[in-house]
Amino acid sequence: MTIPGVAPGDGEEFLARANGQIWSQSWHSPPTPPAGTPHGSLGICVTAQGDVVLVSEDGERWDLPAGRPEGNETWEQTLRREMIEEACATVVHARLLGFARGECVEGPERGLVLVRSFWRADVELAPWKPDFEIAHRRLVTPAELVSLLLAGNPFAPTLRRGLVEAGVL
Repeated sequence: MTIPGVAPGDGEEFLARANGQIWSQSWHSPPTPPAGTPHGSLGICVTAQGDVVLVSEDGERWDLPAGRPEGNETWEQTLRREMIEEACATVVHARLLGFARGECVEGPERGLVLVRSFWRADVELAPWKPDFEIAHRRLVTPAELVSLLLAGNPFAPTLRRGLVEAGVL
């Protein structure tokens, strides 16, 4: 099992309690995604100045921009579309970091297996014009990520692994 505050190794499982359910989470290095239903792409968006883009629906809880595929989109097509929609950010360069696999082991969705791709996305920001569910965008230094993104987040080990792979932690 993963120790809190430490990024998990490949295939190493940890339990996350979220929304009344328990999920077994694991990290998988590219290029081949693990078995499960594709659940979209997450972007660790880094500006030319080295800041990381966070988004929020309420201005209090911050997350990395991410979203689900539409139609037959590839992992990278989903990333590029979602970064524009959620962060008003155009991906200049994308690098696949790995995959997070989550299996619901307790709760109403027991047996559901979801896979999300994680990317380092070097981005150019457009003026902030929220058109979708995301109402806030914030640029933070890598040092600020631990308190704003990881503290209290049940999926912190997976996020930490992605941030380490992206070279921002």
